[in-house]
Formats: sequence, structure tokens, C-alpha cells
Amino acid sequence: MKKFVRFLISRAFWKHLAIIAGISTFVILTIFVGLKIYTRHGRAYAVPDLRGLTVSEAEMVTGARRLRYQVADSVFISHEARGTVIDQNPPPNFRVKENRTIFLTINAMNPERVAMPDVTGVSLRQARAIIETQGLEVGRLIYVPDIAMNNVLRQQYEGNDIEPGELIVRGEAIDLVLGEGLSTRTTYVPDVLYLDKEEARSRILEASLNLGATLYDTTVKNEEDSINAFVWRQRPEYSEGLQIRLGSIIDLWMSIDSTLLPAPDTLEILMDDLPYDEDSIIW
Repeated sequence: MKKFVRFLISRAFWKHLAIIAGISTFVILTIFVGLKIYTRHGRAYAVPDLRGLTVSEAEMVTGARRLRYQVADSVFISHEARGTVIDQNPPPNFRVKENRTIFLTINAMNPERVAMPDVTGVSLRQARAIIETQGLEVGRLIYVPDIAMNNVLRQQYEGNDIEPGELIVRGEAIDLVLGEGLSTRTTYVPDVLYLDKEEARSRILEASLNLGATLYDTTVKNEEDSINAFVWRQRPEYSEGLQIRLGSIIDLWMSIDSTLLPAPDTLEILMDDLPYDEDSIIW
């Protein structure tokens, strides 16, 4: 025990202890400095807005900012310039470290094409599901005399019959020639007021009718407005029990003017303002 105590107070012990402490401090400082350099602590770059640029332009911009880019996806939007960036991740002005990869979505040079499915011989409901699953849309419904009501007799594109397997631009409309049954059949006029265009179109198709003219008022000034617009008038107007022939057209008037929406129901507010005796209420 005495030897151990003498060792603890000896010069050799304190010398080695100081060496160990110095080495440990040096190692810790080296690790922290190295991590700071490796992670570039405190240095971040704002992601530039690459939307609307071509891939070569995006490459120059990202290179100048010490960033990287990668084309992650491509879509086709007809109203956007082809071959340009339409979306990016991370978004513009998001702060990232050096050499961060920016993932780009490019508007394709040519529209994507899909194979035309075969919907002849199936019902309208089945045909619509198949066509929309393939990335296409149902266009006009053309009714002709036939024993089978709402049975697809022919499929057409731009007025001509189209064979299964033919390549067609994704999103195009396919017209369907349908049987109307042995007699003149009618269907109820759907109520599509205050729906957006896609919801109204879907309800019109479900009623075996066609979407006619879509008219926008002066409040609709751009594409975003047209997406947010609602139906404020339809022709024929909805009336309970009103029926029209299969395949007839329904025209829509669209607006974003909130004053055309129905007034909120004030009955509940008025009832809350009325004095009443809880014991006198009859349910």
C-alpha cells in the first residue's frame, strides 16, 4: 500500500498522466475539427429555382452552386415547355450542404403512349373503369339501336374505330358506341351544381349522358382558376323526375364567384336565438 501511495505522488506518475491527458485532448480536438470540416458546419447553400430550365441549364446552375442534380422522373404536360424542369426536390430556397443532389422532374419531349384496351362487349361502367385505368378518358357516348342497353359496340378515337393494342397518347378521349335497347330509353338529369368540372363530368357519364359546352365567366382568368371553378348553372337544369334521352348533352357554366354559391342555412342560428322552455319541447 505504501508503495502505491509513493507511486501516486511520484514525478513519473504525474508525467505520464500529463502525457495521457495531452494526447486525449489532442485526439478529441482533432475529431471535432475533422467533423466540422467534413460536415462543413455552418455552411449551407440555398437551392436555386430550376423550374423552367433545360437540363443543360440546370447543370450549369447547380455546378456553380456546388450542388448536383439527377433526373428522377419525367411526365408530359402539354402546356409546359418540353425538356424543361417542372418540379424539383428539395424545393427552391431550401438550404442544403455542398454536393447535395437535387432531384428533377422533367417535362418529356414526346407524350407518353399507351396501348388501347379492348372494351367492346362490356358494359359502360366496366369500359370506363378499364379506359381510365389505362390512363385514357371516356369521351362522347354515342347511342345506337341495339338490343343490349349500355353495351359497348365499338370504340372510337377522333371519329374512327380504334383497334385494341394501337398506341395512343396518354390522356386522350375514347368515344364509345353503345346500345340503347329496343325502345327509346331515357335517364334522369343529374344535379351537378356547385361541383368542380371533373366531379360534374363523372356524374354526367354515370347518368349515360355527355358533357357538352363548358363556359367560363370573367372571374376565371387562368388555369388555376379553371381548376377551382364550380358549376353555377347547367342546361338542362336539374328538376326532380326530369328525364332526357340517353347520350344527350349537358352544358355547364363555371365560375369562382362565391356570391353564386347558395346562402348558408340560417335556420339553426335563428332557432338558437329563440327563447324556449326545455320542458315544453315535444320530440
